[in-house]
Amino acid sequence: MEQSSKTPTKRLFSLDVFRGAVMFLLIAAAAGFHESFTNLTEGTALEPLALQLEHHPWNGLRFWDLIQPFFMFIVGVAMPFSLRKRLSAGSRGAATKHILRRCFLLFSFGVLLHCIYSLGPVWELWNVLVQLAFTILIAYAIMNRSHRFQIGFSIALLVLTEVLYRAYNPAAPYAQNHETFGAWFDMLTMGKTNGGYWVFFNFIPTAAHTIWGVVCGQLLLSKSSEKQNLKVFLIGGTAITVLGFAMDWMEITPIIKRIATTSFTLASGGISILALAFFYWAIDVKGYRKNWLKIFSVVGTNSIFIYLFSETFGHLIFREFDILLSMGLFESLMPYKYWILLVEALLILLFLWWITYYLDKRKIYFKV
Repeated sequence: MEQSSKTPTKRLFSLDVFRGAVMFLLIAAAAGFHESFTNLTEGTALEPLALQLEHHPWNGLRFWDLIQPFFMFIVGVAMPFSLRKRLSAGSRGAATKHILRRCFLLFSFGVLLHCIYSLGPVWELWNVLVQLAFTILIAYAIMNRSHRFQIGFSIALLVLTEVLYRAYNPAAPYAQNHETFGAWFDMLTMGKTNGGYWVFFNFIPTAAHTIWGVVCGQLLLSKSSEKQNLKVFLIGGTAITVLGFAMDWMEITPIIKRIATTSFTLASGGISILALAFFYWAIDVKGYRKNWLKIFSVVGTNSIFIYLFSETFGHLIFREFDILLSMGLFESLMPYKYWILLVEALLILLFLWWITYYLDKRKIYFKV
């Protein structure tokens, strides 16, 4: 992604660090760190911290619930930079063809991951990559329109979500069961529902995250000053966040990540904008570009590749080691099991990070 007309060959380093930090947390989860840390801290003073690395079971918001919104928002921010680069080298038709190919690959990868998780062919559409494939298409379809139109369109998606859930089950539109509109939509598209109550329909409300990312990316590419951009990010992000939490506190619509309620989408989207404002202010405005930030930025430069690699090989290594420890041969080590698994998870994480570092050093980037 390119930064601006003044510096067309430079990347927006703050975006790379932001994306890299998110991906670092994702590969840490795939490596088993979150699970091991949770097991190790159960019943201790650190348990509340460990819970922040898990999704909320229903009504509420934890830190881990923000990771997917961050990811989808960051993709949106990068889209105007990527499109500008492609248009400078080719036609709009070629750029559209690239977007369609990218979304097809993301969709396919997402479906295949579910097959790997299930150790066999399944038709399941709950993976973040599947969701992202649709939100990118929606955001791309309107990114040439005015900011007012894009924001209005995102609001329309949230209103549509609100109406559909309330119309389907007026008595309990957001109950923790399989009688919601999202569950009905899953039965229609997949013939099954998710045991954790995740729903495929989430791509409709969360398309707002990618759209808002596009708007922010376009602002960064515009002639607006850094101060003006920060002002817009801070005011807009704060207002959206407050609105989302207010809907929950006033018992209008509960914040539920698993079915991406409008209040959740607003709260998490607002926090995403505020997070971008922080990284942009600290790195691109104030010039904080210390070398240690490369720890994160290198992960962000091959984000899709390392996500797929960690969700397959990284995940598999952790699971196999867990099974190995449970065998009778290692019974004497069982009292230290969670400590051993934690160290093993950190080693896997280090290995996954080294892969991204190696690729970045040699300027090898896997583009989707």
